[in-house]
Amino acid sequence: MDNKTFIIIGIIVALLIGVVAVFMASGDPDGLESTALVVQGQKELTGGTPENAEIHEETEGRFSYSSPMPDYSLGEQMGPLGGIIAIVLGTILAFFVVLGLTYGIRATRPAK
Repeated sequence: MDNKTFIIIGIIVALLIGVVAVFMASGDPDGLESTALVVQGQKELTGGTPENAEIHEETEGRFSYSSPMPDYSLGEQMGPLGGIIAIVLGTILAFFVVLGLTYGIRATRPAK
């Protein structure tokens, strides 16, 4: 299998996994997000997350940013379709970033 075919198959597999993951993802936050809610007293350690729970962060005088695709979506009004578009765009963007880094590293190496 040549490199071009391998890369195309890899992108297709990544897109399929990403699109399926949108429908399998849990609406209940886990990991760092869940821990932040427990620390802030909005969630019990072993209980579910209340619908109106929001992570509050003190950003006064600190660096902060807004995500272009928060929670892997393009907004509430687009629903799952927004999630699919966000996943596809994110996967393609990640591919081009890695491709650019690869070509950049290759260009700095001395020719053999």
